[in-house]
Amino acid sequence: MTEQHSHRFERGTDGPKVIVVGVDGSDSSLRAAAYAAGLARRQHALLAVVYVQPVLAAGAALGVPVAETTDEIAKDLVAQIRDATERLKGIFEVRWEFHTFRGDPYNGLVTAADELKADAVVVGASEQAGHRIVGSVAVRLVKAGRWPVTVVP
Repeated sequence: MTEQHSHRFERGTDGPKVIVVGVDGSDSSLRAAAYAAGLARRQHALLAVVYVQPVLAAGAALGVPVAETTDEIAKDLVAQIRDATERLKGIFEVRWEFHTFRGDPYNGLVTAADELKADAVVVGASEQAGHRIVGSVAVRLVKAGRWPVTVVP
C-alpha cells in the first residue's frame, strides 16, 4: 500500500520571489541592501526594502521630534536607493519597493516578511557591541526559523 502525500505549497522551490532587506542607514544595512539587490537581480525576484521606524515611549523622547526624525531617515533612504537604481538602470534591472513599518526592528521585520510573503530575509550584522551579549536582530530572525536569513557583515 502506498502512502498518499497531500500536495502543499512550499515557498522557495523555484528560487525566491520576494526578498526582504532591512535597512536603517547603517553601513552594514546598506551593504545588506546591495547584496540583496544582487540576489534579487539574479533570481528575478522583487526586492522589498524595509525601514522600521522606531517608536519611543513619550518620556524617552525628551521633547525630540522622533517621528519627524525617523520620517527624514526614511526619505533619505528612499533617495539613496532611487539614486543607486538610476545609476544602474540599463546595466542591472531590479524590481524594488520601499516599505516602512513602525516598532522595534525585529518585530517590524517579522511583520514585513509575513505581510510581503518573503521567501528570504537579508540584514546587516549588528554594529552595536551589546548585541554580542543580548542577541542581535539577525540572530533573533535566524532563531525564528521562518525564512532563510542572510546576515551581511
